Amino acid sequence: MSIKVGDKAPSGVLRRLGDGIEALNTDDLFSGKKVVLFAVPGAFTPTCNDTHFPGFMVNADAIKAKGVDGLYCMAVNDPFVTAAWSKSLGAEGHVEVLSDGNGDYAEALGLVLDLTAIGLGKRSARFAMVINDGVVEYLGVEPGKEVGVSSAEAVLEAL
Repeated sequence: MSIKVGDKAPSGVLRRLGDGIEALNTDDLFSGKKVVLFAVPGAFTPTCNDTHFPGFMVNADAIKAKGVDGLYCMAVNDPFVTAAWSKSLGAEGHVEVLSDGNGDYAEALGLVLDLTAIGLGKRSARFAMVINDGVVEYLGVEPGKEVGVSSAEAVLEAL
């Protein structure tokens, strides 16, 4: 079952590369804050890299100006890949890229995209959500490859 507006975001662990691999509890990331979490099927993949993520880079200041405390991108890649991707995009200070290496959080959200038929394994569906004190206020899940309801512009409208 997929998460929906009004649901509490499930507890889970996302990771980032810092002083080694750091585990971040989603309860700590979301509690008492308004955050935007958007997910891409994979770092360095064409739509994610060239369309979806850049929109959040361009609009990061406008999103944060709407009272957003954290702007996070989640990818089902290991923390080394997400750190390299973040660096390649110049994301530091704008969007924090987090690793859901095994896809556990995507699974907890009910937003898994099965790409095993083309050799990419199970990934996260492309989505964006606004989470306010742990509760989902907006959720846009893409039905296909396009970037529409999960775009930075859609998130800005929702805020």
